[in-house]
Amino acid sequence: MTGPIDGIMAIHNAFRRDMDIIDAAALGSARGKPGLAPEIGRFRFFNEVLVWHAHGEELAIFPVLETVAPLVAEAYERDHRGLDAAFDALNAAVSAGDALETARASAAFKFHLDIHLTKEDAHVYRLIRERVSVPDQGKAVGIMSGTVPQDRFPEVIAWMFPLMGDDDRENMTRIWQTVMPAPVFALVKPLIQKALGDDWAELARRIPSLV
Repeated sequence: MTGPIDGIMAIHNAFRRDMDIIDAAALGSARGKPGLAPEIGRFRFFNEVLVWHAHGEELAIFPVLETVAPLVAEAYERDHRGLDAAFDALNAAVSAGDALETARASAAFKFHLDIHLTKEDAHVYRLIRERVSVPDQGKAVGIMSGTVPQDRFPEVIAWMFPLMGDDDRENMTRIWQTVMPAPVFALVKPLIQKALGDDWAELARRIPSLV
């Protein structure tokens, strides 16, 4: 059964896939392949979403975790500061136009992010899934979602859904369909459809109530 935490897992997978795109482009550029600037440039919006996500965890997820597993969250907050530093290094390299340093900084960012997300999936969110009630999980995820500026939400949908696999798209959509007021979801649904293009048909097949 889909629960609130499944939405966070889906976002984590989107982060992984986008960082794969960015890192592959940075490496290709360092090897002399032209025309990869747009793919590398994805890191700027990627990091905006990552910062909103991390802030949401610190605001809503980590305090809940503290009630059931004290002292665990501290190490993950330190990871977030490390990701901030990794972004700064990547941003500086891209701004300087140094392709080799960009590839190095991108690889470091990806390495840190992959380990951090994997640890969160296996540790933080496992603890929350097992020890926090579903209503309290939903409340925390709702607070976390509120850290995305409302006027940027369409951009987040346009970024996120193409990066997700079919299962993650279904989980995220079902969660939003459950937790959002019907008028709000009615506004979100066409944004998802636009983001998916031809892939919308598969999502609608999985969730017939969308049609």
